[in-house]
Amino acid sequence: MQTVARVNIAYVPAACLFLLFALGGCVSKLYTPDLGGLYDELIQTEDPYRNPIIAIPGALGSRLVDKDSGSVVWGAFGPGSANPHDPEGARLFALPMRQGATLVELRDNVRSDGALDRVRINFAGIRFQLKAYFYMLSTLGAAGYRDEELGEAGVVDYGKRHYTCFQYDYDWRRDIVESAGRLHAFILIKRAYVQAEMEKRHGIRNYDVKFDIVAHSMGGLVARYYLRYGSADLPADGSLPPLTWAGARYIDNLVLIATPNAGSVDALRFLIEGKKFAPFVPSYAPAILGTMPSAYQLLPRPRHGAMVNANDHSKFEDIYDPELWERMGWGLADPTQEPVLQKLLPATKDRATRRRIALDHQRKALRRARQFAAAMDVPASPPAGVALFLIVGDAVSTEAVMAVEPDTGEIAVVKLAPGDGTVLRSSALMDERIGTNKRGRLESPIDWAKVQFLFRDHLGLTKDPAFTDNLLYFLFERPKAFPDRVSLWNGASERTNMIAGELTN
Repeated sequence: MQTVARVNIAYVPAACLFLLFALGGCVSKLYTPDLGGLYDELIQTEDPYRNPIIAIPGALGSRLVDKDSGSVVWGAFGPGSANPHDPEGARLFALPMRQGATLVELRDNVRSDGALDRVRINFAGIRFQLKAYFYMLSTLGAAGYRDEELGEAGVVDYGKRHYTCFQYDYDWRRDIVESAGRLHAFILIKRAYVQAEMEKRHGIRNYDVKFDIVAHSMGGLVARYYLRYGSADLPADGSLPPLTWAGARYIDNLVLIATPNAGSVDALRFLIEGKKFAPFVPSYAPAILGTMPSAYQLLPRPRHGAMVNANDHSKFEDIYDPELWERMGWGLADPTQEPVLQKLLPATKDRATRRRIALDHQRKALRRARQFAAAMDVPASPPAGVALFLIVGDAVSTEAVMAVEPDTGEIAVVKLAPGDGTVLRSSALMDERIGTNKRGRLESPIDWAKVQFLFRDHLGLTKDPAFTDNLLYFLFERPKAFPDRVSLWNGASERTNMIAGELTN
């Protein structure tokens, strides 16, 4: 008589269960798509009505150079690049400060010089590089980013006639609204170029070109402001500009990747403590980073409770309040930053005057950041035909709440939450339930068409095969309505006849 063994699953240890399932063939394999096989033929087929793409990197994502000396201010580290610990290097990396001048008027000779695909480092004679936006640019077939070193992103061949992806580089130190204004000029130039190519290649004159924008991190804030307000500046009186959706004249779809729509605690920390952005890269002092208006525009919203009083966590601190920064001795108000201010303001010999200049700059930047946040947070749905998509990480514990000691100004992390290690899931979604007792469905001033969650860190999102697969589908294959064109199916009647024929066969 045959004996059949019976296993009581309730009493089997977890490790044994795993072994049983593995031996039984129940453990599934992780597969990755053949991206080239899926998309090569599709994207090499010239469709004159396909939207051209603009790729926008985030903070630190554009190379910066001094147009006078040719020194690399950001993007390469070693001989010939600016060292922020030296007086000249500190002045090159920081923005100018001057009382009586607006933030936009404070200009220097540093310019952006292309999106940063790799960060090149020369450390003790050893040269190496860190991937920055290589994967995102290669995924989109941006100019020159097509080689065999595509790693996890997969190999996608755009062919030799590809001309419809552009990279928008910008000086990420400067005001985000200013960068949005420059984006408008960039779009007009590229639009004229695409129109000329459309006429030359397809005989279509004066085609109403619309763009799809793919933007990472802070680049998404540049694009979102432009979509809402076009090239309009924030009013000088502190009020909000009219919400015109002027950018929708030139944009169909906006894909945001890990964008801190509600700000980032990481920005608060580096404005207070300074930042070392990568191994073997110099550290940057709070006073240097505090000269950059964009850094303040990345601050989290006070109403979401990102900064609380260490003695009473129910008390939310107003992060945009200049009095708080001066009282706590943060950033440009930190007395220990005096040696750095000497480097940044060499013509100012008096310590008290240097401090007045620094505090004035910080006040202007905080006021501007508050106004910018208010403009971005106005609830509104985009015009018909314009869609906002979000790709966000939610598998990495990310700093969510800082507590400040009211007597010393010292800060400490008191809460972590899901995100990508830099940007919280809730910030990317612009989740207005945060800081309240609300539960249930998402409440956001941003009308998302679709949200995709990935299990990667902030830059790792762009090299995930799922990111590449979904992005290429959305940009090149997703069905789209063309009211001014004949349907590729030549009408619903033909489609109905095809389905009927399949049913009768």
